[in-house]
Amino acid sequence: MRAVAVDPPFATTLLVRDSCLCLHAQRAARALARRFDVALAPAGLTSGQFSLLMSLNRPVPATLGSVAALLAMDRTTLTANLKPLERRKLVKASVDPEDRRARLLQLTAAGRKVLIAAVPIWTQLHAAIEAELADADRLRADLNALARLDQGEAA
Repeated sequence: MRAVAVDPPFATTLLVRDSCLCLHAQRAARALARRFDVALAPAGLTSGQFSLLMSLNRPVPATLGSVAALLAMDRTTLTANLKPLERRKLVKASVDPEDRRARLLQLTAAGRKVLIAAVPIWTQLHAAIEAELADADRLRADLNALARLDQGEAA
């Protein structure tokens, strides 16, 4: 005899709607991304592209794996997100001479120019959003603690 599936009660729907941390984090992330996407559009970037380019703004080329870890992104997704930036010649990928299996990523001069245009936009909007929050530092710390848990680190 098979068990009959029972729909969860509507009270459970309300509980999830009102208290689910995952749902609230996703909603907040989407709202933030939309605000940054609109603001960064004049620089020709989305919020995700800005974060990716900023992660490559370093003195030496980065490995694909290190960027994926920083952005909490799997390599396949990162590779897909890099393609439009490579087509626009904002990012250059090359083979790591020390490990031919690894790829090194770096900003091009055009990528740096786009970041130079985008940083003041980001700075202004970021400050405005932080001003809307009761405790931005606490929120950042809590979000970082959740990210560390996902990476298996101690909080």
